[in-house]
Order: sequence, then C-alpha cells, then structure tokens
Amino acid sequence: MQKLVIKNIGQILSGKREDPLIEADCLVSVDGNIEAWGNEKDLDCEGATSIVDAKGVTLSPGLIDSHVHPVVGDYTPRQQQLHWIDSTLHGGVTTMISAGEVHMPGRPKDIIGLKAMSIAAQRWYENFRPSGVKVHAGAPVIEHGMVEEDFAELAKAGVKYLGEVGLGTVKDGKTANQMVSWARKYGMQSTIHTGGPSIPGSGLIDADMVIETGTDVIGHINGGHSALPDDQIICLCETCKSAFEIVHNGNERAAVLTVNTARELGKLDQVILGTDGPAGSGVQPLGILRMIAMLSAFGNVPAAEAFCFGTGNTARQRALNVGLIEKGFSADFVLLDQAQHAPGSSMLHSVELGNLPGVGMTIIDGVVRTGRSRNTPPAQRIPEQVL
Repeated sequence: MQKLVIKNIGQILSGKREDPLIEADCLVSVDGNIEAWGNEKDLDCEGATSIVDAKGVTLSPGLIDSHVHPVVGDYTPRQQQLHWIDSTLHGGVTTMISAGEVHMPGRPKDIIGLKAMSIAAQRWYENFRPSGVKVHAGAPVIEHGMVEEDFAELAKAGVKYLGEVGLGTVKDGKTANQMVSWARKYGMQSTIHTGGPSIPGSGLIDADMVIETGTDVIGHINGGHSALPDDQIICLCETCKSAFEIVHNGNERAAVLTVNTARELGKLDQVILGTDGPAGSGVQPLGILRMIAMLSAFGNVPAAEAFCFGTGNTARQRALNVGLIEKGFSADFVLLDQAQHAPGSSMLHSVELGNLPGVGMTIIDGVVRTGRSRNTPPAQRIPEQVL
C-alpha cells in the first residue's frame, strides 16, 4: 500500500463552485486515490510511505486543460518543440484532453487511416504518460463517408472523444449532427470548432451550425483565434446546455463576455478552460493559470471559483475522476502560493488582481512529480517532501 500524507496545508480548493474552499490542514491518499482530508489530529496518518510538508500553501486539484492538440509523445511538430507537456505540468496541469491530433504531418483523412491513427494515439498516450501527465488522446476528426459502425469500432477500441468538428471535410450541421449522435450513442464526447478559421483547412463555424450540430462542448467559444460576433456568443450561452470552453489562444474580450453572460444566465457551471495549444500561437505552459487569473480579474469572479473553471467544472463536464476533492478520486494536486513580491493580501487575492500564483509542487496519482516550477513566478513558500 502506498500512502501519501500532505501536512500543514493552508487551505484546500475543492474544485466545486458551490463550495470552493475547504478549511483543512491535512489530506491523505492511498494507492493514488484521495482517502480523507480535514484536521491532521483527526486523520489516520500512520503508516505513511510519503509525507509532504505543505508549509502553509494552498492545495488545489491538478488543473485540467480541456483543449490540446498532441501528436506523439512529448513532441509537437507544429512548433518543432520537445517536452511541451512536461513544461505544462510546471504550470500546474496534470490532465489534458485532445481536441484532435490535427498537426500530425500527413494526417490521414481516409476512413481507415483516420481510425487507425486515432486508435494508435489513444494507445500511445495510455501506455506513455509524459512526466506522469494524463493525456486523453485519440480524437478523430470526422470526415465524409464515416458510418455508424466506424464510431462503434472506435469506441470499442477505447477512443472516448471526437476531435473538433469542422476541422475535417464535414462542415454542415446536418451531417455533423448525425455523426455526433452516433458518437454519443457509443459513449464518445464531442467538441466543435467555434468561430473563424484557425489554420488553412479549417473554416468559419457560426452559432447556427454549433446549435444544429449539438456537440457536448462548444470548443473555444471565445474563438480560436477569431471569435464570433457578440450576439452569436450570447445566443450560444442562452441556447446551449453544452460546456462553454474558453481558451487561452482565443479572444480575451470574448472570454470575458462569455463569463459575464454565463453568470447572468446562472450557467457558470458550464464554463471550462483549455489552451488550444500547441497551435500557431505556440505552447502555453501557464495558459490555464493565466486564464484563471484573467477571468478572475476582468470577469469579477472570486479566485476560488475561477479555479473551478479549470478543475471541477471540467471534471464534471468531461466525466473525469480528477479535478475534485472527492473520496476515491485520483490524488492529482498542485500546491500553490502567492508569488514573491506580487501584490495582494493572499494567494487568492493576488490572483483576483490578475497575478499568477507560484507553483511549488505537483502530485499525480499520489506521487510527487515536480517541485518548484521552472515556469511560474517563484512562490513565497515551497512545500517539501520529507519522506
């Protein structure tokens, strides 16, 4: 039995918007899953195989990037960059979800080829986790000619997500809706490209097509990069029950509009975060933290709730066993503190002023993966593994 005890925690972010802060100074995980949390004196801390002294910093569920474009291993040919996933882990991200392996050179678009690549991508990230990060990959981009049996075959092979609808040859709502329905029948989630074209080969996806297609996630509702007009974004927020995915590689003004509209409609639980990288804008190791700080500062969202956009909201919308402080959920955490010399009375207050926190440690499946981040501003206090 592997038992991790994290002591001297300042506060815990739960990942739950309805109750985002937990007053507790200790958390215990067993065999990679959360077992208990509360006051240390009330918990069974005996027999620990690993002990972390949090030094009074904040513990959050590991951040989730809902929109990445991986290709193979920890390499992206789009930017000719190695170790981008490891670098993103240093930004507190412990789980990633593919929106399609679209930057693979020579990406096959015939039905046999696209299924083969999707199944292979699902397998290689299942078998190899860069720096321990959980990458849910193998997201096929739908193409004309696919039939229901293709989705049944993909799902049986372990594929759980579709790549962005609209990046392939299917660009009309009726055909896309049929394929999304087949995918949903076999337990696969779907995402749609929203807004103007991002790279040659993609195209405009407007609100009417998003609504007609009916995907589970409105991918980069704030554009990737070019956003839809304000009235169409508001229409999507008013009409759809899908997740409103806000990305770093999008329009910041449209991101704030989405949050403000979702708040007015009582739909903030539908807001989730992604980076939409690697892409033309490159790789954003701190992209999720930057979105949390930006939406908190300019969207007037308390920081503890803004963290939920990148943790529990995404976990619930994506049906993941990470991102929430729940018994039995994966022990994936990021330990954060106010950055040195950053304004604000606390880490959360500093984030509300638009500042990035410092990452002092990441933990995945109850195992310490990184110490002080090489990418964030240095934290005031740094947790220490003492056993």
